[in-house]
Amino acid sequence: MTYVVSEPCIKCKYTDCVEVCPVDCFHAGPNFLVIDPEECIDCTLCVAECPVEAIYAEDDLPESQRHFIALNAELSKTWKVIVEKIDPPADADEWAKVKDKLNLLER
Repeated sequence: MTYVVSEPCIKCKYTDCVEVCPVDCFHAGPNFLVIDPEECIDCTLCVAECPVEAIYAEDDLPESQRHFIALNAELSKTWKVIVEKIDPPADADEWAKVKDKLNLLER
């Protein structure tokens, strides 16, 4: 089992989770983070750090978010590893409660 970043992260991109990851499995895109399923060691540390509750254990991912399993795996192959916390986008708080943001994902 691995952990998966889901839709609430889109356009929020808080990186609190990155700082606690012991294996550097997070990758950053323009407006979203993903977890590399090959690197994730299932430590659960990132889950509590996410202010928008976007990180789930693969088995606990809501049915409507299951497509993010493949998306995390795909994008982690091309996006750069992120190992330090960075400032979120200026409008991240405004996007935190917005639903249905997949169409806003920038690759």
